Amino acid sequence: MNDFSDIKLSNAQIAWRAAQDIEDGAYVNLGIGFPEMVAKFQPEGKQAIFHTENGVLDFGPAPPEGEEDWDLVNAGKKAITLKPGTSFFHHADSFAMVRGGHLDVAILGAYEVAENGDLANWSTGKGGIPAVGGAMDLVHGAGRVAVLTEHTTKKGQPKLVQRCSLPLTGVGCVTRVYTSLAVVDIAGGRFILREKLPGLSVEELQSVTGGTLHIEGDVKDLKAPEI
Repeated sequence: MNDFSDIKLSNAQIAWRAAQDIEDGAYVNLGIGFPEMVAKFQPEGKQAIFHTENGVLDFGPAPPEGEEDWDLVNAGKKAITLKPGTSFFHHADSFAMVRGGHLDVAILGAYEVAENGDLANWSTGKGGIPAVGGAMDLVHGAGRVAVLTEHTTKKGQPKLVQRCSLPLTGVGCVTRVYTSLAVVDIAGGRFILREKLPGLSVEELQSVTGGTLHIEGDVKDLKAPEI
């Protein structure tokens, strides 16, 4: 199965595209790993307030290499910096923020996303994370949930599927998916295609998508700068 590796977006470009949709002043939690890259690409004139489960709010970018203070890290154990107004709080208070609906956006990675909005982003298999972690709280506590992912697995199998086969992180929680090939909304139990790479036909995109892609209005070109 063709994964369109010659034209697909890089992880950085996917993160850039997702960053463009974050509202100015939004409270945002970024999942461990790939989604953390979103913080690098805040649009000019906009600035999100980033939250991390281990108890920091409104932290700054990563420090230059060699200048890390390892008492200052995010949930993924990556070094962060402080800004005027950065806040620290107990881990329990952090999850109270999540569960209390105080986050506007959660941006996570995924193994599978189903057309009804179900998300599977953890596994106990070889090399897997040993538990679902804070993602289970984030997907039902945040105002909206977006996913960043390759469109297919390394074996070329679809990651956007009719139904998830892996253990679920959350049910009916995902509203938008940013992939290496497209931007897809999830509404009414359907995948709705919003953007696709200009060099890719709808039919080609459908061939690597497990659920049916529906068209509502114009499908825009998915473009990102060289990063």
